[in-house]
Amino acid sequence: MINLTHKIPAKNNPMDAATSRTIRIGNMNIGLIGLDIAINRAAAKGLKEAEAMDFLYREVKKQNYIPVAMEEQYKIALFREYTEHLQGKKSYGDGLVIRIFGPGCVSCNGLQKLVIEVLAAMGIAADIEQIHDPDEIGRAGIIQTPALMINNELKSCGLLPTRAQIEQWIRSIRA
Repeated sequence: MINLTHKIPAKNNPMDAATSRTIRIGNMNIGLIGLDIAINRAAAKGLKEAEAMDFLYREVKKQNYIPVAMEEQYKIALFREYTEHLQGKKSYGDGLVIRIFGPGCVSCNGLQKLVIEVLAAMGIAADIEQIHDPDEIGRAGIIQTPALMINNELKSCGLLPTRAQIEQWIRSIRA
């Protein structure tokens, strides 16, 4: 009898997968690799505010280019993401953030065009992001596209909403 033994490689923790996430830094949307991992590690360590900010910055900088002139803005944005993670919510202040999820198909582009038209007609400014990355779409809990999210609240998924529905959703948030 031949006894063959081999070492089975240890499985990596799925929380350590290098994924990217888009966050707001200053007046720009920036994609960062490894932010979720850094946030989870900082939360596990129970770091105080200043320690968490520095830790997040160091960890994110390992995998991303950060211009020297923007270090403080990055630190602030990273800490904001950390505190929102701990609190389980996303704050937008007075801003309106609209995210459109999908692979960039005709329906997704049509949804973006419709949202822009509605905002222009209502005279409202908003940050509009189109999310094409399948990992980020999945992390947002989207199972069908196109999907529309307003201030982190999923409004439609798998179908193109009407102009009237979009107007109503925006009015209810702005009220």
